[in-house]
Amino acid sequence: MNAPPPTPEPKPTSVPIGPLVASVGAILLIVSLFLDWYEDISGFTVFEFLDLLLVLLALATIASLAGGLGLVREAPSPRVSLAVALFTVYVVVSQLINDPPAVAGSFDAHKDVGIWLALAGAGLMVVGAVLGYARISLAVDRR
Repeated sequence: MNAPPPTPEPKPTSVPIGPLVASVGAILLIVSLFLDWYEDISGFTVFEFLDLLLVLLALATIASLAGGLGLVREAPSPRVSLAVALFTVYVVVSQLINDPPAVAGSFDAHKDVGIWLALAGAGLMVVGAVLGYARISLAVDRR
């Protein structure tokens, strides 16, 4: 009698944790633009150009997740992802320090939840870029 052929062991798949964390931060950043950054003024309303720049930076970070998962051929370099994340933090912090022109003359323009969520998202983008630079990943068994 012939024995049945052995079933191959499933190979673990590695999921890069850095691009995943950075993408969560990028999604938080995009969501924050819909929320109020200053009293009753959303991020999309208060900015003329920076809102679009922040969306582009967030989308570039999400593209790094697609590259890290192998969904696209050319994955961005970890250095580029780190530079994008650090520039994003710079843009958000600059808006914390210097109010945009739409609210600059107003003395009662208090910072609202959107700007703090944007700062947290940008921080997660940096953490994810650093983890991606270190090439830390999770091993997942497919069953």
